[in-house]
Amino acid sequence: MGTIKAVCTSDIKGIQKTEKDSITLQPDWGIEGDAHAGKWHRQVSLLPYERIEEFKARGADVVNGSFGENIIVEGFDLRSLPIGTRFKSGDVVLELTQIGKECHQHCAIYHQMGECIMPHEGVFCKVIEGGRITAGDEIAIV
Repeated sequence: MGTIKAVCTSDIKGIQKTEKDSITLQPDWGIEGDAHAGKWHRQVSLLPYERIEEFKARGADVVNGSFGENIIVEGFDLRSLPIGTRFKSGDVVLELTQIGKECHQHCAIYHQMGECIMPHEGVFCKVIEGGRITAGDEIAIV
């Protein structure tokens, strides 16, 4: 069992996301109001809380959403999970579709720190069942 530490969105791709009180997810679409929503395999991005905290301990000045992540999750080594893994939080079911991503242009974090954790620690999911998620909610692998 894990915990959702934060939920974030942005209405433009390629920028830092803004932390929200909650998000609403639509099946086979993604998060309402988020630029990455659509009928594709990277509808929602997740990043492990533990890796963000390690990065901060090395001097990174980041806040929730800085890496462009939608959901920050504590309790799972996300990159070690196989494609097809499903997560459940309340009514929401997400399916892992991609681990990591290619970084085409270096973000502000990369220029500040010499690296960014999203390309190798972040994972992407599609929404199987929709609903609402709030920071503090439990999340489980099903």
